[in-house]
Amino acid sequence: MSLLDIPDVFIGSTDDGHTFIILNRRLRDADRMLTEAGFLARKHLGRTLYLLSPGTAQDTHERAGIAMYGLLAHTHDLVDLAWTTRWSPDHPMADPDLRFHIGDGTVAVTARPPTARSLLEQHGFTPTTDGSSYRPPNGLNERGLLGAITAAETHAYTQGLSVRVGLGIPTPADVPAAHRHPAAAATGSPTPPSARRRTR
Repeated sequence: MSLLDIPDVFIGSTDDGHTFIILNRRLRDADRMLTEAGFLARKHLGRTLYLLSPGTAQDTHERAGIAMYGLLAHTHDLVDLAWTTRWSPDHPMADPDLRFHIGDGTVAVTARPPTARSLLEQHGFTPTTDGSSYRPPNGLNERGLLGAITAAETHAYTQGLSVRVGLGIPTPADVPAAHRHPAAAATGSPTPPSARRRTR
């Protein structure tokens, strides 16, 4: 299973700057909300990707925010790890304080300032032998790993640190195939959050 398949909604970025949204559960009015926010629906390897082409950081941030808030009316099981949606007029993203590298079943994190390294250690990340990067706590399943990444990322933002999460997906064509098909349309109350998310 890919980390992308775990939450009801996963928001991520490709290396070439596309923002994508994956729905792992049917959500009422989601297609309308996402297309109205400027996302284009595209069938890809058993799933529907909602894609936003590379644009200005501010525009992408605003469009993704509109989509996210619409989806939150139907589920709180939403994870946003898209670096393309991070925009602040006061904090340019040229050289982030924390950089997560996810790919081939591994996660490595590099941290520049001491505050970023300390934050990772608070979340159970341990330095590699040569001290050049950090790895997540041992023994985590996929959901636990996603939770560790999102908790550290969210904490970093609350501390004013900049973060970039690389998912190891060069282009939209490289998004992995769906692990499961979305279930029937959502009804009733929203599900509780299973992983922390960034607040816009």
